[in-house]
Amino acid sequence: MPRVLGIAHQRARILLRKTRSKILCSPKGSHFAPQNKGVKSSARQRARILLRKTRRIKMENETKLCKHCKSEIPKGAKVCPNCRKKQGGIGKWIVIVVVVVIIIAAMSGGGADKTKNVENASTQNNTDNKADVVNDTTEDTSVKQEDSEKDIFGIGETAEMNDVQVTMVNYTQSSGSEYNKPADGNEFVLVEFEIANNSDSEINISSMASFEAYADDYALNYSVSALLEKNDQNQLDGTIAAGKKMNGVIGYEVPADWKTIEIHFKDNVWSSNKFKFEITK
Repeated sequence: MPRVLGIAHQRARILLRKTRSKILCSPKGSHFAPQNKGVKSSARQRARILLRKTRRIKMENETKLCKHCKSEIPKGAKVCPNCRKKQGGIGKWIVIVVVVVIIIAAMSGGGADKTKNVENASTQNNTDNKADVVNDTTEDTSVKQEDSEKDIFGIGETAEMNDVQVTMVNYTQSSGSEYNKPADGNEFVLVEFEIANNSDSEINISSMASFEAYADDYALNYSVSALLEKNDQNQLDGTIAAGKKMNGVIGYEVPADWKTIEIHFKDNVWSSNKFKFEITK
């Protein structure tokens, strides 16, 4: 059938070309001369009607396979007449991929916040006293130093990110008590932190989930035994409301000959941003 339709289509096109050729080439006064407008129009219309019919028949007889039941259906069908399922294209998948890419890009851009150093009260007072005797150039340099970014913070230093300030106040070493001692060759280390939530929403703090610790690059585990030696100090677990603070300690059992302890703090369990504090023995 497709071959027959193809031949009919070709014949209609040949007839249309011949009709045009005769009209253009015929001498004046002949049957196909341009002044015989009625004859010319009639011949051209017949050729065009025949051409359109062959095209329509050809399109109606072209088929494709259903994407679901694999039966033969008309090429232009949007719904299979056999299984009644839509013959959807890849357009919706392109839209889904674009949306996913946009979401990933937005999430990647959200982690661009950087940790910055915040001076404590005593340091700020010293800076204010010195500002009375230095010139404008020195003041500009001091401001730049205050805003400089740091990667690691020490005892008494405050780090700030996302309106959350964290200060490592102090640390203590302990060999335990009569009924609570570390393993042979180890000791307890208790680290005191103060956390100020200056954001507009509350944050959750967990001794286990919010802190990661390393002694000389070896990972440390949260120690309940070490916390038994905290005396009257609070434990760093709970919720800090907007505008409020929390003070407490976390405890670890470490080798007695440790040199450096590094503690990472996250204000959000799902965040990749971290404050890094370092204790050198």
